[in-house]
Amino acid sequence: MGRWQPDARGRLMQAAFALYGERGFEQTTVAEIAERAGLTERTFFRHFADKREVLFAGAQELQELLVSTVADAPASLAPIDVAAAGLGAIGAFIGEGGDLARQRQAIIASSVELQERELIKLASLAAALADALRRRGVEDPAASLTAEAGIAVFKVAFERYVAEGNQLELPRLIRESLGELPRLLEPSLPASR
Repeated sequence: MGRWQPDARGRLMQAAFALYGERGFEQTTVAEIAERAGLTERTFFRHFADKREVLFAGAQELQELLVSTVADAPASLAPIDVAAAGLGAIGAFIGEGGDLARQRQAIIASSVELQERELIKLASLAAALADALRRRGVEDPAASLTAEAGIAVFKVAFERYVAEGNQLELPRLIRESLGELPRLLEPSLPASR
C-alpha cells in the first residue's frame, strides 16, 4: 500500500463517497475505504475519527468561515444582513465542491444516524452564528432569532441547491430564500366568502 503517496485524506474521502454510494453507508467498513484508497486503516484513523466524519470533515472550517465573515461585516449592516453575508460565504465555499454536496446529501438522506449528525452540525452553526452576533452587540432574543432564522434559510436554500435539476448557485438560493422572510410577516388578506 502507498503509505507515503500524496493526498491520503482526499483519496480516503473519494473512496468513502464512492463506497457509500455503491453499497450504502451502513454496509461500508473503514477497512474497505482504506483498501479502496490504497491505504491502511491506521492511515484512515490519522485523518478521521470514524467513517461518519468523512462526511462532516469540513464542519469546523464552515463554522470558522461563518464566524469570521460575521465579525468582518460592516457595522452598519442589520443583523439579518450580517447573517446573510456569513451564510453566503459558506454557500460559496460549499459551491466550490461541485457535485460533492449533492453526493454527500444523498448519502446523508439514506441514513437516520447521518441525518441526526447533520442536524447537530446545523445546531452548532446556529449557536456559533448567535454568539458571533452577540459579539457584535446584538442582544437576545434578536441574536438567537436571527441565527435560527438564518440557519432555517440556509437549510431551505441547500435543499433547493442539491435538488435534481437545479442550476442555481447556493449563494443565490440563500439570497432568494432570505427574500421570502419579509413576505411571511405580511398580514394575509381575509378569505373572500
